[in-house]
Amino acid sequence: MQAVILAGGLGTRLWPLTKTVPKPLVPVRGVPYLEHQMRLLKKQSITDVVLLIGYLGEQVREYFSDGADWGLHVRYSVEPQPLGTGGALRQAAALLSDTFLVIYGDSYLPIQYAEPYGRLLSAGVEGLIVAYDNRLGDTSVKNNIDIDDSGYVKVYDKDSPRELHYVEAGVLALRKSCLKLIPPAGPVSLEKEIFPLLIQQRQLAAYITGQRFYDIGTADRLRVIEEFLSHDHHADPISN
Repeated sequence: MQAVILAGGLGTRLWPLTKTVPKPLVPVRGVPYLEHQMRLLKKQSITDVVLLIGYLGEQVREYFSDGADWGLHVRYSVEPQPLGTGGALRQAAALLSDTFLVIYGDSYLPIQYAEPYGRLLSAGVEGLIVAYDNRLGDTSVKNNIDIDDSGYVKVYDKDSPRELHYVEAGVLALRKSCLKLIPPAGPVSLEKEIFPLLIQQRQLAAYITGQRFYDIGTADRLRVIEEFLSHDHHADPISN
């Protein structure tokens, strides 16, 4: 199983923290945030990792190198300029397996990743979104997904005026073949441009989790994940 981590964002909502440090390297409990994510992958024997880097990405590469110190095999795809989530995947196409996980580089979801990955394979679809119900524990992220009775995504809309029931939890599972939907040049958003096409084709399934996710998108959320990880079962950092 391959994990592809979107780690190229500007992190403007965390300024001045991210003025000189890329968002994935913002300290959380004394180590860069992304190290917690890497540790979670290693615990689940997911060792093939592709980091999609952009803004201040050389710091990410310098810190993680080839991943050997973590027991991982890490490779990099560099965005020459911001390409959006879809454009970043297009840029990395040569490094991608036929099926892979996509993890947002500012999001932490402590579940068994083999489960949504297996759902992608068994459903025979192009893509899958892990979804969470905010009524179980409010993440402060607005619901943006509705799912039909067969487990397929029927609505994805971050700005919907009507009440939706689930929120994207920061983890996807995709087939490389879905990259054919991405235009060949320019910035592309998975969420705004590719998900609607997959929904229309009934090719975007959902995996519903009862585990809330945590993210470092704002200073308030950074404090929440700090508190969570202070009680998490991962007691020791894996950095040397």
